[in-house]
Amino acid sequence: MTETVDLNRLEGTTVLVLGAAGFIGSHLTDRLLQLGAKVVGMDNFATSDGSNLAHLDGQNDFEFVEADIIEGIPYSDDADFVAHLASPASPPDYLSEPLFTLRTGSAGTDNALEFALARSARFLLASTSEVYGDPEVHPQTESYWGRVNPIGPRSVYDEAKRYAEAITMEFHRSHNLDIGIARIFNTYGPRMRVADGRAIPNFFAAAMADKPLPVYGDGSQTRSLCFVSDMVEGLGLMLASNATGPVNLGNTHEVTMLELATSVQDVVGNFPGREHRDLPIDDPTRRRPDTTLALEALGWEPTVSLADGLSMTKEWFEVTP
Repeated sequence: MTETVDLNRLEGTTVLVLGAAGFIGSHLTDRLLQLGAKVVGMDNFATSDGSNLAHLDGQNDFEFVEADIIEGIPYSDDADFVAHLASPASPPDYLSEPLFTLRTGSAGTDNALEFALARSARFLLASTSEVYGDPEVHPQTESYWGRVNPIGPRSVYDEAKRYAEAITMEFHRSHNLDIGIARIFNTYGPRMRVADGRAIPNFFAAAMADKPLPVYGDGSQTRSLCFVSDMVEGLGLMLASNATGPVNLGNTHEVTMLELATSVQDVVGNFPGREHRDLPIDDPTRRRPDTTLALEALGWEPTVSLADGLSMTKEWFEVTP
């Protein structure tokens, strides 16, 4: 049975968004403000700058606090909700700052949970499909425990999120904290950094410069790509719901990297070919969410097609230096 979640529950509330200056965090901030919430954004600019939030300067319902959640949550007022999106998310970022990534997922998540507990706030953890590792179950359901190499280079992100899920669930069991865990699958759209390092920015940067698109391995590995507006709607519904989760949020349309490269070239209108590079260690061979639970618990499913999403993303990269 599909549940109906009322986003109006967020109107007039205060939401602390951790990682608010990031790609998804800034879009979530915009959506919450649109829904009538007051947003307190927090970020340390480790993998972003203030540009994603510049349009909110002077807005009465938005407050920004620059802070590193590893050191604590320097905000003393009440909040009704905490949305924890603070973490490096692209491979170049978490591989260049591995200990920082692990500490954000551990000490940072602990601090955020203590803040929520002290205020009886609902806590939303933005987890990741990376908890499934290189999966043996396809598509991935929330009941699948994953196949992660715990000592490989990618584990600094994978295990940080797996630990964050574990401590979040334990706060729920031990302290009866109201929590929700969302497992975010590959997301794309405006405000991605050109140098982000993931496939879509890499492909757009190359195609728009009329250079061969960098494809890792033979390009047969798959991803399922969700446009950011769909993802943010799912996160908003998770906040407003009573769902504990974990709940997969992502698009079920699966494409190979070769197919994605071709789609980006078609959108850009340049066809400079492809350049194959070595596949990174522990890179997942396939990724597609089972989103049955998201539909049943939240009434959510993505609506933006890959073609439309890539077109809107192209417009962003055309004006982004």
